[in-house]
Amino acid sequence: MNLKITGLNFDVTEAVRNRVADKLERIQRHSDGIISATVTLSQEKNGHKAAAQLHLSGKDLHVEAQEPENMYAAIDVLADKLDRAVLQYKEKSRSVR
Repeated sequence: MNLKITGLNFDVTEAVRNRVADKLERIQRHSDGIISATVTLSQEKNGHKAAAQLHLSGKDLHVEAQEPENMYAAIDVLADKLDRAVLQYKEKSRSVR
């Protein structure tokens, strides 16, 4: 899987980069068809925002999460939302076959 992490008004440290990579490993276990992932982390006036685009074979998923506390909480919520979205896509593609 090709992973790209960018920061808007936010410096992406090695610890944040490792946290994102660890969370995406969990999602990669659910689906073998993940081609690439782009994660954008930003700090805004009303909190921290994390957005991700997953390019799967046959589908693109876009998920956003926003948390007022810190960036790690936003990454955790983002990972949970991505996990649900990938599982939902996987179930939908199974039922079509």
